[in-house]
Amino acid sequence: MLRTATALTTGLALATTLTACGGGSSSASAGSDSAGGGGKTVTVYSADGLKSDKGDGWYDKVFADFTKKTGIEVKYVEGGSGEMVQRAVREKTNTQADVLVTLPPFIQQADGKGLLQAYAPQGSDKVNGADKSADSKWTSVVNNYFGFVYNKKELTSAPRTWEELLDAKYKGKLQYSTPGVAGDGTAVLVKSMHDFGGKDQAMEYLKKLQANNVGPSSSTSKLAPKTDKGELLVANGDVQMNFAQSKSMPNLGIWFPAKDGGKPTTFALPYAAGLVAKAPHTENGKKLLDYLLGEDAQKLVSEVGGGFPARTDVKPTDANAIELTKLMGGVEVFEPDWADIDKNLTGYVDAWKSATGS
Repeated sequence: MLRTATALTTGLALATTLTACGGGSSSASAGSDSAGGGGKTVTVYSADGLKSDKGDGWYDKVFADFTKKTGIEVKYVEGGSGEMVQRAVREKTNTQADVLVTLPPFIQQADGKGLLQAYAPQGSDKVNGADKSADSKWTSVVNNYFGFVYNKKELTSAPRTWEELLDAKYKGKLQYSTPGVAGDGTAVLVKSMHDFGGKDQAMEYLKKLQANNVGPSSSTSKLAPKTDKGELLVANGDVQMNFAQSKSMPNLGIWFPAKDGGKPTTFALPYAAGLVAKAPHTENGKKLLDYLLGEDAQKLVSEVGGGFPARTDVKPTDANAIELTKLMGGVEVFEPDWADIDKNLTGYVDAWKSATGS
């Protein structure tokens, strides 16, 4: 079900294959002015991770620059990847969002539900083919990778394997976000099915892990602060979000589980953006997508956002970019079969619910 790619051994130039996470709060309420392309607003529905509570995230910077340049105000609504798609589905007869940003397989799910219209933003020709749809329904704007976090103060070193997490010392100290609701939670299923060699083997493991699991969480971003404080020892996440969080959370470390006897693995989880079908401000949505993929915004992805540029021709050399390259060294990157996951996601989530009693 999953095709294995080569190991990632060099820099950000290789970080161009197919993030984020679940969230639970809205930063603003959606709204619209006049229909069509008029008005001075654009509404973005997005998975969390790119906007900071402190106002210093990638979205904070590029949205402010975009408004200053165009006069168009960005209205921002944040939630889990699945949550944002579900909200857009409910609003199909009265569309509120102009741009949808979410993680695989939810961007494919949004396309399958007829939520997206074709538009190839300026600069999308510089995005790797695996990171955008062939019919221009969506394209990655920030590349990212799935990962886990641990508390560096309480643990002298990061766990190495999935099997280590079954140890009793993690009971009540381990949590991962909910598959089917959060993008990073769904990623737990994708990675475990790959690492353990199939759905049944993964569910057998996750059933055992449930003895240590705190319980469901619709938000991945909320797990890192708990880990930093020591309320949790281990949680799931993604590289971009957790790297950005680690700047103000000194006890937060990033790691990638391996199957016992195997290498640490991960896969790309990009923030993928699409223009919403029947968007109330279609032209403004196109302008924002163009801006997000512009060279200026892409150069800030690592420096400000702690992520990886979606454009292959943007190769940052800032301190964050160097640190991110080092972090990813020696980690094997595989390419999920997103078509299969999109088709069978409900079945995979149901299997997880059955195995874990969730």
